[in-house]
Amino acid sequence: MLAAVRLPDSSYDPRDPLGELAALAEQAGAVIVGTMEQRMERPVAGTYMGTGKVRELKELCDKLEATLVIFDHDLSPRQLSNIEEIVGRKIVDRSELILDIFASRATTTEAKLQVELAQLEYTYPRLRAMWDHLERIVGSGGMTGIGTRGPGEQQLEIDRRLAQKKRLNLRRRLDEIEGRKRRSVAQRNVDHFTVGIVGYTNAGKSTLFNALTAGGAYADDRLFATLVTRTREWDVGGGSQVMLSDTVGFVRELPHNLVASFRATLEEATHAHLLLIVLDVSDPSAQMQFETVNATLDELFGGIEEREEREAAKSGETHPVRWQQPRRLLLLNKVDKLPDNSVLLQWQSKNPDAIAIVAKDERDAGLAQLRELVKDAALGGEREVDLVIDLKDSRTVDTVEKRAKVISRGYEGGSVRLRVKIGQRTLDQLRSLGARMQIVGAQGPTRAAWKKV
Repeated sequence: MLAAVRLPDSSYDPRDPLGELAALAEQAGAVIVGTMEQRMERPVAGTYMGTGKVRELKELCDKLEATLVIFDHDLSPRQLSNIEEIVGRKIVDRSELILDIFASRATTTEAKLQVELAQLEYTYPRLRAMWDHLERIVGSGGMTGIGTRGPGEQQLEIDRRLAQKKRLNLRRRLDEIEGRKRRSVAQRNVDHFTVGIVGYTNAGKSTLFNALTAGGAYADDRLFATLVTRTREWDVGGGSQVMLSDTVGFVRELPHNLVASFRATLEEATHAHLLLIVLDVSDPSAQMQFETVNATLDELFGGIEEREEREAAKSGETHPVRWQQPRRLLLLNKVDKLPDNSVLLQWQSKNPDAIAIVAKDERDAGLAQLRELVKDAALGGEREVDLVIDLKDSRTVDTVEKRAKVISRGYEGGSVRLRVKIGQRTLDQLRSLGARMQIVGAQGPTRAAWKKV
């Protein structure tokens, strides 16, 4: 049974108010037999839904033989306990449902740790409601010694200490993973232009990833098909390659502890140079999904900015290198499913830079336009210059030949002089790698310097 309370500020699709919850429930393996909604100005403190409506919910569950009730909200431990007592069935809220789906999809060690921590963060404040039916179990029977704190120890307190110990251990292991991932991503960003694909779950992110690369990401028409970030090389033409990452999808009211736990997984996206927001414009809930994705990104970026400030304060740096939010580019996916162009025109009028695509069609004109845009961004703006490169630095010569358009070539002693059209970003990368070259622009030498390998 699906249940929901609609408040004045509720975020949902009025045309299909329980559609997303139904899809989530089905992904978790549930068979839906009925639904119930109630409109209220504010939730009831003890039961969220009105008590009369909760009794009506029980009668409907009896009639339809429902064994589980899923609420489209986060419920407090007290509310869960009170509703369960009246209805006489297991009650699950939205966060627990999403956590259950993530747990069933987690395959890597990192994903399993993240889900386990998120589940523990969810369960920890609810321990009291889980154990409020128990009497004191230690002390009354004369049970004392190591592992107890003497007479009066409650099972609740034992569980809290065990949960806290496990939570700290999981957090420590994930911090290690996050640190390694952050260093890996930072190094990749120095060597490559990086692009992250983000968006609402089931918007077509993995389909796009597969169309642009030979990544082989698992793509399916279901929620949360991707839980692990994949990164592959994407050839954008003109001898330029970028690193493209496919990430886990977002969803409305994604549990905050889940966002925090998956921060390492989303590190690829948060530190990318460019973010591609994939939006299914054929979905009636597209506007809500777009707002959810941007709100989730803002939450992630806010956390990173706070972390950067803390680390800068610890290191004592007076002028630390500031992390910059990546640019966001909106991709209007599944335009082939629209009955006419009116919806597409509305989106493009509000987002002039947006690109209309059909991710499943590798020959789509929108994907070609996307490649050109990303190539220009990766190059950082082309300029025509002369490069005087030491012939002993064969690596730099090879890189220039591959990544720039060579207009002319000449040899001067132990060096080669190449007139090229080259992107500013490629020049910056060559310098950072210690290229032994001199850059001569139209107005004479610019940033002329020889650097040893």
